Amino acid sequence: MPSLQEELFPSTPGKFKIERSNAMNRQFHRCFASTSTMFLWALFLIALTASYLSFQSFVDSGSRYLSASWGGIQWEKQVRSSAQIHRSGGMSVLVTGAAGFVGSHVSLALKKRGDGVVGLDIFNNYYDPSLKKARKSLLSNNGIFVVEGDVNDARLVGKLFDVVAFTHVMHLAAQAGVRYAMENPQSYVHSNIAALVTLLEACKTANPQPAIVWASSSSVYGLNENAPFSELDRTDQPASLYAATKKAGEEITHTYNHIYGLSITGLRFFTVYGPWGRPDMAYFSFTRNILQGKPITIYRGKNRVDLARDFTFIDDIVKGCLGSLDTAGKSTGSGGRKRGPAPYRIFNLGNTSPVTVPTLVSILEKHLKKKAKRNYVDMPGNGDVPYTHANISLARRELGYKPTTDLQTGLKKFVRWYLSYYGYNNGKPVN
Repeated sequence: MPSLQEELFPSTPGKFKIERSNAMNRQFHRCFASTSTMFLWALFLIALTASYLSFQSFVDSGSRYLSASWGGIQWEKQVRSSAQIHRSGGMSVLVTGAAGFVGSHVSLALKKRGDGVVGLDIFNNYYDPSLKKARKSLLSNNGIFVVEGDVNDARLVGKLFDVVAFTHVMHLAAQAGVRYAMENPQSYVHSNIAALVTLLEACKTANPQPAIVWASSSSVYGLNENAPFSELDRTDQPASLYAATKKAGEEITHTYNHIYGLSITGLRFFTVYGPWGRPDMAYFSFTRNILQGKPITIYRGKNRVDLARDFTFIDDIVKGCLGSLDTAGKSTGSGGRKRGPAPYRIFNLGNTSPVTVPTLVSILEKHLKKKAKRNYVDMPGNGDVPYTHANISLARRELGYKPTTDLQTGLKKFVRWYLSYYGYNNGKPVN
């Protein structure tokens, strides 16, 4: 029996060369056939995988579309109808945060004078969503359609601009509150910075580009000690994360104005109050606790100095917002390209008459006809500042802004609304 070596290397050299060559050819053809088969199988598997992924993407897209709370012919019809202008020289305005305190008032004022208004609001639970839903019903009854969604949703915002060529954007959506930032800091970055960038991205590519008015805050003045606060004062010492995100917003909007030609106006609101207000605000919670016979906490600054705020009534703030929209110059960009310089403005909107918090409580006691159980404590290091005081000379000159409601009158209107909304009669809840 021939050995394994003999089989591989036979004794006849010539025969070995021929048979070896034939063997190598057969081996090559077998290998080539095997490789070709594997290649075909690989192509088949790749095609199958691509088909699966495409189908899965189609299913996912369909699922997202079907589960979305926006989109469709009827939805677009509502958006267009709400955006329709009913006065000569009017504007079509996208109002973010439309179901919020300031947003609902501004939306109603715009609609009342014949402008087109479309609202956008996320209806989060930072405070009782039922109050936001009630504001939405009020807007709906006045012909204003409010889309429920997040300004961070680029697809939604882009779709709104596809449906309506907005002339203006009133950006009031934000995560409010100074103290809450210590509990949920990420919500401030999400709502006050990321959402702002998402909106600006949509505005820069819109054709035509809208003019933008947005809510900054008096909080940007932070530890500033000059009084009254002027738009020319330093704002690089924020005392809270909320203030820092609003200051960041001012820098970001300036960048988009400079690069893309967006017309931008920032409004620094000073302690806005009034009917349909925010339950997390001091005057609102004081009213609730006084009526319920619960104690209220009143903070004091260093050396037991009373805190003071430049309380500004909502109607005056609305006048400033509308004045800003009316005087906003046009954006100069097109398709994301700047064609020339565009206006960039910042205004204080305040009352110019700071009032101490204990005085605020005394006024509430008078209108509620009930004494408060006061508990004075030192102000914690939570980002609050001891006082605010607005210099409004620039807004007065450029916008014709002139606040007319003092705290006595404004709180009287708020208390009347509060008692009616929450079902009180003679200071007692109606069952």
